Amino acid sequence: KMFNSFKRIAPRLSRLNITTKTAQRLEPSVASSLTALGIREIFEHEHDMYRELVRKFYIDEVIPFHSKWEDEGQVSREVWRKAGENNMLCVTMPEEYGGLGLDILFAAVGWEEQSYANTTGPGWFLHSEIVALYILHYGTHEQKEKYLPKMISGEIITAIAMTEPGAGSDLQGMRTSAVKDGDDYIINGSKTYITNGFMCDAVIVCAKTNPNVKGSRGISLFIVDANTPGFTKGSKLKKLGMKAQDTSELFFEDCRVPQSALLGEEGKGFSYLMAELPQERLLVGEMALASAEACYEWTRSFVKERKAFGATLNDLQTVRHRLAAMKTEICIARTYADHCLKLHKAGELDNTTASMAKYWLTDLQSKVADECVQLHGGAGYMWEYNVTKAFADGRVSRIYAGSNEIMKELIARGI
Repeated sequence: KMFNSFKRIAPRLSRLNITTKTAQRLEPSVASSLTALGIREIFEHEHDMYRELVRKFYIDEVIPFHSKWEDEGQVSREVWRKAGENNMLCVTMPEEYGGLGLDILFAAVGWEEQSYANTTGPGWFLHSEIVALYILHYGTHEQKEKYLPKMISGEIITAIAMTEPGAGSDLQGMRTSAVKDGDDYIINGSKTYITNGFMCDAVIVCAKTNPNVKGSRGISLFIVDANTPGFTKGSKLKKLGMKAQDTSELFFEDCRVPQSALLGEEGKGFSYLMAELPQERLLVGEMALASAEACYEWTRSFVKERKAFGATLNDLQTVRHRLAAMKTEICIARTYADHCLKLHKAGELDNTTASMAKYWLTDLQSKVADECVQLHGGAGYMWEYNVTKAFADGRVSRIYAGSNEIMKELIARGI
């Protein structure tokens, strides 16, 4: 079924002069580059074809405009629509809603290529592999038909609102409420640090529907359209990194939504969140590792050209040894990440394994980015260099989707 679905975009792929088919797939440790096409045994030729399409899209439609979007604090709506036209959004969604019905490895190709392009502005990963998944798994037929086709086409942009000023990785402090009033719910509260928050046309809101129970129980999910009275957006937040990704506060003041806005069953929101977290944490870890791979390659090229003491930096043993250590750690991490992808494709990825991936891979990303900045010298402090942006953009990966301290606590519970 996957390959039958893929035939829909095969004619366009065939025009890209595909050259990646090989008799034997190399692993990154022995490939010409950690980001080379046609490597890693978890992928097949069809994934390589899709990767070329995605890589070309980033080169043509995203990279040339990203600096402008950084200044504006958001990407354009046009690039969202183009992403939809080019099969970049919600690729795992079923064909009946306009998706391609492809496996999670195709989505992973998209995550990796966004990191390789060093363009953190488009919040496609959250829209496609987080929000769409909640609607697919817990939504009614009417909700799926209303939102999924437009999400796949890029006609609408979506977000999910969990974090509050007093509740981040631990949702037990959530104060946003949704009180039943006849056939409606009235939502009051605020959310912060919401990716796609400023541009979103619809947002999944986590709210307490039963204030009489403690902790994480009594949480429900609602799909709230941006034009709903009582729902307002704050200004775009100024961040350390990810400057082109719109992030904002959301406010709900007597925001009345109908019963049909409830996503899934009342009071089961927390269990839904827990069920979908493994993919979210794997996604964050995967993008972090891909960023580390890209940082290594940018730095490898830089030290081969940069002159110091009458030779290139690469002629210095200490520099070569630092690169060797970096590559070794990245390749070890890639082995574990690909193992997690295989587990997830088979439906066997558990919370503990995903938490390990998220914590370890994002920590490694920060370590590699810092080392690469150092090897760039003064250039590593200049925003025009890829490693500088990756250093700033990557810092949040250890915080969102559950901080790494929380990841360690989750892992420790099973010890």
